[in-house]
Amino acid sequence: MPEGHSIHRLARQFTDVFAGRRLRVSSPQGRFDAGARLLDGATLVAARAHGKQLFLDFGEGPGAAAERVLRVHLGLYGAWSFGGDETFRGASSIGAPRRMGETDAFPEPDGGAAPAYAGPPEPVGQVRARLVSAHGWADLRGPTACEVLTPAEAAAVVGRLGPDPLVPGTGPEEFLARVCRRSVALGQLLMDQAVLAGVGNIYRAEALFRAGLDPWLPGRRLGPDAGARLWEDIAELMADGVRAGRIITTRPRHRGAVDAHGVPAPLWPDNAHYVYQREGLDCRVCGEPVRAAQLQSRTLFWCPRCQAPGSDGAPG
Repeated sequence: MPEGHSIHRLARQFTDVFAGRRLRVSSPQGRFDAGARLLDGATLVAARAHGKQLFLDFGEGPGAAAERVLRVHLGLYGAWSFGGDETFRGASSIGAPRRMGETDAFPEPDGGAAPAYAGPPEPVGQVRARLVSAHGWADLRGPTACEVLTPAEAAAVVGRLGPDPLVPGTGPEEFLARVCRRSVALGQLLMDQAVLAGVGNIYRAEALFRAGLDPWLPGRRLGPDAGARLWEDIAELMADGVRAGRIITTRPRHRGAVDAHGVPAPLWPDNAHYVYQREGLDCRVCGEPVRAAQLQSRTLFWCPRCQAPGSDGAPG
């Protein structure tokens, strides 16, 4: 499932290429026909993300107040694909890595000359929603949720979520309040979108390792200082993910060795993470084999030495 940084990248891309433009909205698949009719011909006035939820605000024109909101949750299999003329630049796909992954730029055609833009191509596969401007298009496939809401209904959805570290002006206070009154394990709380919005399995495992925190430590035993440091590190890691389009959590000193010619080991993908999907491999910090276990039906990865039971100190 795409984590929060990808949804914020989506919001940024929609802002860059569609904000202020009147859009044609359709549902080639047919399952979103009623919602598409409500949005067709309206102007995208804003695009925003909260956690793993994308909100596209539509109104009567540029600068107008939002009258309807398209809410999209990609879930495990959803993805957006994009295309357009030479003015339409950005990621060509963002979404479920098993289906589309994320491509940061459109490939240049042979000879470097952009082909003439003749509108969006014929839909391929089960396109739930298609958004089209004069210069480009976006296709949505396989989302868990795709619905049109009123602004009040969209605000209620956000209100049920925990704080998002990527939302400007958001601090650790609400996160600490939601964590420190619970007896539930930290590893479970970080995946609860009502506690912390946007964190998925990768950020969960990597942030706990970087903080030196036992994944089974009850939330109520997380002190305010350690909790604030955990929040700040998650916010920094996710902001890096927005910029890079990839989750990279290792510090330079913990990446692969330099070869005989002075060339460092490739960062992506083999040296991008500390513990995620590294079960049985040596911990990059202490050498202990990384372990994995099921927690709330998701695989948790951790180092049993750097994150020893009850531990709350950062690894080296």
